Amino acid sequence: MNFFVTGTDTDVGKSYVCKYLAKEFCKTGKKTGYLKPFQSGLEPNIDPDAKGVEKTAPNVLAKSSYVTNTPCTPLISSKIAKVEYDLSKVKKDFEELKNSCDITIVEGSGGLYVPVKKNVLMSDVIKFLNLPIIIVARANLGTINHTLMTIKCAQADNIEILGVVISNYPKETSDPATIYAKEMIEGFCSVKVLDVIYNNQTDFSNLAQKLI
Repeated sequence: MNFFVTGTDTDVGKSYVCKYLAKEFCKTGKKTGYLKPFQSGLEPNIDPDAKGVEKTAPNVLAKSSYVTNTPCTPLISSKIAKVEYDLSKVKKDFEELKNSCDITIVEGSGGLYVPVKKNVLMSDVIKFLNLPIIIVARANLGTINHTLMTIKCAQADNIEILGVVISNYPKETSDPATIYAKEMIEGFCSVKVLDVIYNNQTDFSNLAQKLI
């Protein structure tokens, strides 16, 4: 099983989902790999996503293809760093993990239509790697619209969708947009919400079992 984790936006919880899913896969005895093709926005005392995954799940084989400092879309960050992204390197990194592991998780930057290089969007990288996606959405006002748009874009690009994960779900809420998000998303498309992840939840066994 290999899949790509994308989001409806930046900072929706992709990295959090990736690291605890990886930890859960390792607990079941699955050799797990993690790839972050384009890591940008490194800050003092903040670990890059690959290191964060390794800290949470020490047995995971984790790597980044490219690392830049500016916290913005990969295309702009690479221009500032004067780095030219080569998708064949990303493919090589992915294939190495794929051939060494039972499960490989690839984490994108932002959403499907984030620019990676000239005339290349993150959706093109997903298709280049030939991977299905999990869409991570945050639990707040606007997430129904953002999630349905992401689903429609993926379907238009013929990208297979494994399902949606709603993250950062409050343990107590009276917000109707949050309460009805799962029902609305599933009601307007054929894609299922695989799981709802509560704030600070670290048990991902339910989600992991649905993916193995």
